[in-house]
Amino acid sequence: MRRQGLEKSKEQEEKKATSSGIGVQNERSLHAALKQWYAQPEDNFEVPLNGFFIDLVRGEQLVEIQTRNFAAIRQKLQTLVQEHRVHLLHPITFEKWVLQVDEAGTKVKSRRKSPYRGKLTDIFEELVRIPELIKHENFTMEFPMIREEEVRCRDGRGSKYRKRESIKDRKLLEVVSSHRFTTAADFLRFLPEGLVRPFSNKTLSVALSLPIHRCRQITYCLRKMEVIQVVGKQKNELLFESA
Repeated sequence: MRRQGLEKSKEQEEKKATSSGIGVQNERSLHAALKQWYAQPEDNFEVPLNGFFIDLVRGEQLVEIQTRNFAAIRQKLQTLVQEHRVHLLHPITFEKWVLQVDEAGTKVKSRRKSPYRGKLTDIFEELVRIPELIKHENFTMEFPMIREEEVRCRDGRGSKYRKRESIKDRKLLEVVSSHRFTTAADFLRFLPEGLVRPFSNKTLSVALSLPIHRCRQITYCLRKMEVIQVVGKQKNELLFESA
């Protein structure tokens, strides 16, 4: 009777998690490949917990893999870290190949190497949606730098930026390196040695050779993490210093 009760409870939990729209059926190739890359023999996959499916469970640690859009996972993470240790894995594209396929997806029309080159500072594109979470003692993050293959189709339904090409899939080719962050202070590595203090977004942009919008994302996140603070203003530019 006890076993039947446990099975019924697990079934109810799975149905509840499925209703949240999170599960293996929604995976793309990149997500599944990163799960296999990170996994160890004793890990469990797609474990229902508190109305969610957890990508990977390793002992007492929950591992979530999010390839894009941190806003979609923010509430899930905020809920889970209250009672569990959570490790978030998010890939950064270092190099990319673009594969063109026909609308049926069965025929490869072309393959080319993209001129795009990613940097670790690209993490702030998504991190601006959850910067406060790194302050929680139960939360850690990891960013694999990857080579990937992006499968596209000229079906007229994609963005203007891609000339209406739809992205059909993303495939992992190689993990080049991986970078782990366990505390807010770890993110101070993005402030280079020799940076004049106090600093502005403009001076940080020059020091890192990054566009100003990326530096604004960096300082926004570091402020929310409470590792830097505003200490003044120079004309229209805020001035920052370590907290």
